[in-house]
Amino acid sequence: MPGSNPATDFSVAVLGELIRRGVQQVVLCPGSRSQALSLAAAAFDDAGLVRLHVRIDERVAGFLALGLAVETGTPVVIITTSGTAVANLHPAVLEARHSGVPLILLTADRPPELRGIGSNQTTEQLGIYGSAVGWLREVEAPSATGFDPEYPGELAHEAYSAAAGHSSSPGPVQLNMGFREPLSGPVGTLPPLGPHAWPAARVTSPVAVDHAPNTVVIAGHAAGPDAEALARSLGVPLLAEVSSGSRFGPNLVVAYRELLNDVEFGGRVRRAFVFGHPTLSREVPVLLQRDGVEVHIVRGSAAEAYNPGHRAASIDEAVAHNGAPDDSTEARAWLGSWVHASRGILDADADAAPLLSGDRPGDFAREQLAAFREPVTRRMLVEAVWRSSWPHDRLVLGASRLIRVADAVLPGKKIPVHANRGLAGIDGTIATALGIAMASQPGAGAAGVTRVLLGDLATLHDAGALLFGVGAEKPRIQVIVGNDGGGTIFDSLEVAATAPKDAFDRVLYTPQSVDFAALAAAYSWEYRRATNRGELDEALSATDGATLIEVPLSR
Repeated sequence: MPGSNPATDFSVAVLGELIRRGVQQVVLCPGSRSQALSLAAAAFDDAGLVRLHVRIDERVAGFLALGLAVETGTPVVIITTSGTAVANLHPAVLEARHSGVPLILLTADRPPELRGIGSNQTTEQLGIYGSAVGWLREVEAPSATGFDPEYPGELAHEAYSAAAGHSSSPGPVQLNMGFREPLSGPVGTLPPLGPHAWPAARVTSPVAVDHAPNTVVIAGHAAGPDAEALARSLGVPLLAEVSSGSRFGPNLVVAYRELLNDVEFGGRVRRAFVFGHPTLSREVPVLLQRDGVEVHIVRGSAAEAYNPGHRAASIDEAVAHNGAPDDSTEARAWLGSWVHASRGILDADADAAPLLSGDRPGDFAREQLAAFREPVTRRMLVEAVWRSSWPHDRLVLGASRLIRVADAVLPGKKIPVHANRGLAGIDGTIATALGIAMASQPGAGAAGVTRVLLGDLATLHDAGALLFGVGAEKPRIQVIVGNDGGGTIFDSLEVAATAPKDAFDRVLYTPQSVDFAALAAAYSWEYRRATNRGELDEALSATDGATLIEVPLSR
């Protein structure tokens, strides 16, 4: 019954307005101060008006929401109680900010009279995220006298618009909402949620570009298909990272790192178009800071342009070439030399099984068996995962050594690939993948499986994400753990050659000996162990439910 409890009435009104404007997913963690928001979210979920996901850890919840927003492209609401709960969202908020992912944070708080007096779970929540949130509002605690019925709609309008990027870049926003006791009451009848005429998203006219000799297109993380389209339209090499969304097409150069180090290739580049956020090589920023290279940044909707050395000749949201590819002899030779050289490097470095001769009866079967029994290498692992994934699947890559191996060797394939590369941190990989899986598998019979490939330390860093609450949905997901006993990514850094081995192992490699079978059992995940090529292919072919696949790797 309206007016029965100010906190509940206001929570229902605000959530209802956000749902009316397009919110489809809500993630929450339990808490006392946020109970009115949580119970309102449960009521909207029961009515089939929104999908609710409950987690006990705010860091997990934040990255789960991030994955949901990445997959749906629409703002996702996160509800937390006060104090440390708000702080635990910070890693996901930072990643969302730097990746341009829309999140709406509803952070519950005490009213002003209960702040600054030493109350439990009370801290300064306004400004806690600094510049990571693009829009912030302090919402006064609703009182028994009621509230202006237009106010929730105004808040929802501003919050949704700011998060979705209708007037600037998309990203996280925060409504800090004070509540007085009693903190909740019966939800009652939900308000009608009729259609809302939402203004069209911002459309930017692309800047026209022309042919120029010795041009390359560089596609960093989340560049999207526009990078491939420009490279093909211009007829120039495409240097696309594995999580770019551009790693396909006839102009793709997989071995771009080696060629950028070659004076006959990288040394001759005179113009570069950069899409997305390159993070997987040192060669790209070196090229972009070199004298004589004209750099054009295409930042899309990102809040921050990738501009090493601040040398960009232009920074645009979109560019386009509307003509035919450059068909001159010089242009065809430029593109062809990159593509053919890349193929030659990959063929020479291939870690493939020996050819099966079958000269005598039984030879073929014996050689095939030997191939299946080969121990798994990193290249074999990333190639097997790539080979098993299709456009209706989703692939999520963690911040580990494996994403770099994948970037170095995997051929072009038009499949959805995601990674948390806004800050390229180890945080939240499994939680993000779960959000992507849930959003891409909206109901019974939905096609596809989500595979997340990461190292052992990244898995342990996000082990809490393996927890499904009672009755929570379990999507089809495979968490594939390349277990090399620690952080072998540090072995490739200069410090490995200068630090004492014992100290290096203790503070950088950080060895671990976790029983991943027991970890999977503790969280009720299916467990598989793949020690050779045959076991790996078999494990990847199983797609029902939630599976943790451990793949032992040498250091």
